[in-house]
Amino acid sequence: MNPAPARPNALSSILTRAGALRVPEIAAVFWIVKGLSTAMGESASDFLVTGMDPVIAVVLGFLAFVAALALQLRAGRYNAWTYWLGVVMVGVFGTMAADVMHVALGVPYPASTAFYALILATVFVLWHRVEGTLSIHTVNTTRRELFYWAAVVATFAMGTALGDFTAYTLHLGYATSAAVFAVLILIPAAGYRWLGWNPILCFWTAYVITRPLGASIADWAGKPRDSSGLGLGDAPVVVALGLAIVALVTYLAVTRSDVQQPVSPETDPRDPALR
Repeated sequence: MNPAPARPNALSSILTRAGALRVPEIAAVFWIVKGLSTAMGESASDFLVTGMDPVIAVVLGFLAFVAALALQLRAGRYNAWTYWLGVVMVGVFGTMAADVMHVALGVPYPASTAFYALILATVFVLWHRVEGTLSIHTVNTTRRELFYWAAVVATFAMGTALGDFTAYTLHLGYATSAAVFAVLILIPAAGYRWLGWNPILCFWTAYVITRPLGASIADWAGKPRDSSGLGLGDAPVVVALGLAIVALVTYLAVTRSDVQQPVSPETDPRDPALR
């Protein structure tokens, strides 16, 4: 008597069933919206934490992040509105997570930066070990998308701590910190464009740097003059950044110019993870 064939695990099937790609094409507009969202996350987090009980603000930020992520996962494909809503909510909650480490727990910025860097490295190791790639050109299953968003959250938290480290611990201030990160982000861009560096490494390096760059610019615009800022206030900065994000995401949703097309090793030989 032959044994009955093993039934496939239903959860595993749902997590690994391939479908449409779930992240946008990486072009100039991607980096612009990403930078705006990181800046808005910084200002929105500061506004909420100072405008209400910090514990309530963190809980609300977490719930908003979970709701946005649920919408994106349920879509099962890239949608400009749900994707960028998720990024903005990660920006808000990631900032809060990094700030809690320093303000509530008293962890120094160098230690919190190292801690979140370790978490990010762990996510990348697990992602690569399970999926065999870190390429955004292959994020077409729920499991890969969960790894992707885990990496995004870690980059936001690490970038927030890194920006605070340069501004406060190194006493560079917001404007100088922004200038430093603006120069640093050119390194992976130049390496990819002219030196043939690994595209996945360049992408994630630039992705991490956009966080402290955007946060430093937001703090420089919103914080008081006696704190090396322009004194515009967090609320006006949030409104201005929010309007800019809505305008750009509306453009992307209408034109669908950033919807990725599936690629293969033959069509995109630059990406070693696809070979």
